[in-house]
Amino acid sequence: MPETKETPWYIVRRSDIHNKGIFARKDIPDDTRIIEYVGERISKAESQRRADRLIEKSKKTGCAAVYIFELNKRTDIDGAMTWNPARLINHSCDPNCEAYIIRGKVWIYSLRKIAKGEELTYNYGFDLEHWTEHPCLCGSDNCVGFIADKKHWKKLRTILDGLKASRAAAQAIEAKTSTEPHPDVRHAHPKRTRKKPAAKKAKR
Repeated sequence: MPETKETPWYIVRRSDIHNKGIFARKDIPDDTRIIEYVGERISKAESQRRADRLIEKSKKTGCAAVYIFELNKRTDIDGAMTWNPARLINHSCDPNCEAYIIRGKVWIYSLRKIAKGEELTYNYGFDLEHWTEHPCLCGSDNCVGFIADKKHWKKLRTILDGLKASRAAAQAIEAKTSTEPHPDVRHAHPKRTRKKPAAKKAKR
């Protein structure tokens, strides 16, 4: 089994964002190559099979982590290996790193100077196909609430604003109808039994 050589730039520690994370062992200069995202190279078909299997596992157990990184149109990298510490880098809406594909390899570079002890993060670049399944816990001032590529933020905020407005309108109607006396109690609507909400899927 291949192993990655430890670099002087990072150290693995407990993260406030999620579980474990990668932190700067010392001050990291801007535009520094920090760590390579490594793993098993697989076809798109195998990548989809593994992702679907993990999603099903998540439905049953409540937890499953997908570490598949898109490399090109034909190949992905499954980084779910202990010898790939880069898989522990968490997402942030205000990242200090970026992932670059250089000559068939994925490298994590610093976007700015990173202070010793600061957690390394990058934007995972997710699309909006399943945005509700990926809540963001980065805690940054400009967090959009869900893990998504920055190019989708405007559309995501529009969706969220629409949902917020819909909920506010529904609450206003409910409050109004609950305080207004019904003219004839004989025609009041029967009490409805609320259905148990579906269990939410836990995601990394």
